[in-house]
Order: sequence, then structure tokens, then C-alpha cells
Amino acid sequence: MFRKPAVPTITNGSYVQGQSNGRLPSMDSKEPVREEKVVLKKKVTLLRGISIIIGTIIGAGIFISPKGILENTGSVGMSLVVWTVCGILSLFGALCYAELGTCIKKSGGHYTYILEAFGPLPAFVRVWVELLIIRPAATAVISLAFGRHILEPLFMQCEIPDLAIKFITAVGITVVMVLNSMSVSWSARLQIFLTFCKLVAILIIIVPGVMQLIKGEIQHFKKAFEGTNTSVMGLPLAFYSGMYAYSGWFYLNFVTEEVENPEKNIPLAIGISMVTVTVGYVLTNIAYFTTISPEELLSSNAVAVTFAEQLMGRFSLAVPIFVALSCFGSMNGGIFAVSRMFYVASREGHLPEILSMIHVRKHTPLPAVIILHPLTMIMLFTSELEDLLNFLSFARWLFIGLAVAGLIYLRYKRPDMPRPFKVPLFIPALFSFTCLFMAALSLGSDPLNTGIGFVITLTGVPAYYLFIIWDKKPKWFRKIVDRITLTLQIILEVVPAEDGQKS
Repeated sequence: MFRKPAVPTITNGSYVQGQSNGRLPSMDSKEPVREEKVVLKKKVTLLRGISIIIGTIIGAGIFISPKGILENTGSVGMSLVVWTVCGILSLFGALCYAELGTCIKKSGGHYTYILEAFGPLPAFVRVWVELLIIRPAATAVISLAFGRHILEPLFMQCEIPDLAIKFITAVGITVVMVLNSMSVSWSARLQIFLTFCKLVAILIIIVPGVMQLIKGEIQHFKKAFEGTNTSVMGLPLAFYSGMYAYSGWFYLNFVTEEVENPEKNIPLAIGISMVTVTVGYVLTNIAYFTTISPEELLSSNAVAVTFAEQLMGRFSLAVPIFVALSCFGSMNGGIFAVSRMFYVASREGHLPEILSMIHVRKHTPLPAVIILHPLTMIMLFTSELEDLLNFLSFARWLFIGLAVAGLIYLRYKRPDMPRPFKVPLFIPALFSFTCLFMAALSLGSDPLNTGIGFVITLTGVPAYYLFIIWDKKPKWFRKIVDRITLTLQIILEVVPAEDGQKS
């Protein structure tokens, strides 16, 4: 089903693979119809890099239900401490990825770093689970939030029909994927705009909150640590919620080969983004507590709306629109980034060859983008999405921890590797421990779902030996696969990327 891996050139991330002369083949083997360089171009500037990170981290959670931390800490003061510490820990993880992204100048994120450090089997398992379950389910979940909130102003007095939500959600997913298939530049520009909308939405909450503080509205900050939960699981579960809220800091590393001047722009984008998000999250929560009591926050289904209704009156109607735009930005950024993981995995021979091809005119990884569409639609209309994400939270943190542990391993395995950006060794050590702790916590808090997720993850092992290692597949099977690949290549107008240059 899958071809043998391409041969990597470690120093520049280039690959020798197939015919990569930019030619579109014909079914009757006549001369190709066109010839030109077909590559993924370096179009991700510093600003676009920042928008990818901020735009994917900030989703609906901070506006709708930022109560997981308060629920498990039990006090306003400790919840703010946890928001801050989780931001710092996430910054540590992001800095580790900044080092990995500047010394391994390949796209693919987790997959690529695990592949470089620990070899093809764990890397394949990572991309296997991402493609089949994690990414379609995660995209469907954030897209459903988009569909619900974009319709909310139209259904103020009644319940929104589930079918209407799913229809609008399906339209939103299709629009995002079409846009990412058509133009890297336009999807990046949209991401900048949507990130700006998210930051405006946060400022709409923070500024009135600061004004409340100036007026002396500090009643909820008196005895801020009273009622702090001291149970064994309380604080760990609060950290679990906090780390999940900051997840998304790794997405720029999925598109490393398309980043202009990655040695400079990746660390800068990561640093600016993480500081911005951490400060924004903490100040947003402070703003909430200037107006809403902890009890009101825990009982509210939409905290930002409750806050806005008390301070802004009719302007609160705009909040669902901002939330929908925030979700749309997370959808766009996630699809833009993760499609590059599938592109690189295909380039390595771990996914079907068609996924490593690029549109001859649009210069986008069209097949790697659209492969998510049918999978996400299946998830949207048939699955219990939250359960699926719970199944695989264990795998998510385990593989992120493994990628960061790979940084430590590469320091000893390849000490002479150029490292334009280098973090102190205690940072990856601490963050790897944090990820292992998160994985263990998911196992302890929900052993049944985590166990199911672990079994789903392990299916990648026999799949690896069946699709990648076993090379004695029947000739008729190979011919069918080759014919399907050629047909899709002509229909989609895609070709392998230029030899020696994948970015």
C-alpha cells in the first residue's frame, strides 16, 4: 500500500524521491504536458508564524468554559497560579521545539523529531493515530463549536437544532479545506485576520476588567486562596486542564520548511506567541473575577457571555460571533499545519505516495489537505467525539514527551549537529517529565478510556509491519495501487516535489 521510504539528507531536509521534475503525467505515457519547479514555497513570515501559534492555541475554551482549573483548585488565587505556571511550562515545551525546529529543518513536528531520534516505528505509530483518529476528531470538535456559536445569534430564544449545527459545521470544514488547498498565502492571511479577531475579543474582556479593578471591584480577590483544594488529585487535574488549554504551541514546527529564515523566526514566533497567550489568559481570568463570582463562573455555560451581559448589555450579542471566529481560526491553523505532517510522512514512505505531491499551479499539498475531509465528516456524523479525544489524550502527551526526550537524546547521539538556538538541558528534562506525568494522570483519572486509547495506538505496530516492512505484496495489488495513484495524480493535478528542495 505504501512505498519504501525516501532517502533523507539530514543536513538540509531534502529527499530523493520518484520523478520530481514538476511534470504532470498522462495516462497513455505520452510526453508530459508541463514542466516547471513545483515546491512548497517559503511563505510563512514571522507575523504568519505568530498567527499560526496564537490562532491555534486560542480556541473557544477561554471564552466559554475556562472552569476546569477553578473546579479542581477550589480557589481564585490558586487557579490564577495554575494558569500562570501552565503557561510557563508550555513555554518550556515550545522552547524545546524551537531548538528542534532550528537544528532539524524539516516540516512534520512531532513525527519528524521522533523519526530522527528514535526511528521509523514510533514515528509511524504517531502519524497513524493522528491521521485515523486524533486529527479528524479534534477538527470535528472545534468545528462543532464554530457551528454552534455562529448560529447562536439566530436562535436566541430557542434551542439550536443539531442538524443545523452539523450542516453549518460541515460547510465550515469544507471552506477551510478548500482554502488551504487553493492558496498558502490566502490561508495564512486569513489566519492573521482571525488571530487579530481573537486578540480583539480578549481585549474586549480585559479592558473592562481593568476598569473594574480601578473602580475597586476586588471582592473576589479577598481571601483569594480560601477553599483551595488540597486533595491528591485536585491540583494535578487542574494542571491537566491548564496544559490542555495551552496546547497548540507546536504547530509552527509542522511547517518548518515553509518558514522564512527559520533559525531566527521560529524561536521569535514561539517566544512572542507564548508570552502573549499566557498574559492574555491570566488577565482574562482576572477580568472575569472582577465581575463574576467563582460560583457564577462554575455554573455558567458561556462565561464570556455572562461577563459581557453584566457589563456591556446588548453588545454581549457580539461575543458568540467572536467565539465562532476564534474556532474558525483554530480550524484553519490546525489543518494548515497538520497536513504538512501527512505530507512529510508520505515523503518518508509511511503514508500513500499521493499525499506527498503538490498541486502544479497552486503549490499546495492538496492531497494531504483533502484526506482529512472525508475522515472528519465521518467523525462529525457518526462518533462520540469527546470520548475519542479522551481515549487518545494519553497518546498525545506520550508522543510530545517522546519528541522532547529526543532533544536530550540527540544532544548525546549527535553533539556536532548545528544548533542555532539551544535551551538549557533542565528545560527539556522538566518538560519531558511533565508530559509523562500528564500521560500517567490521564491513565489514573480515566483508566477505561485511556486503556482503549492505548489499544488504538498499538494498532499502529502491526500496521507498520504490514504496510511498511512487508515488501512481498502481490504484483496485482501493487499495480492497482499504482494505477489509483496515477489516476488521482491526474485528477488532482499534483506531482512530486522538486528533487533536492522540499521547501
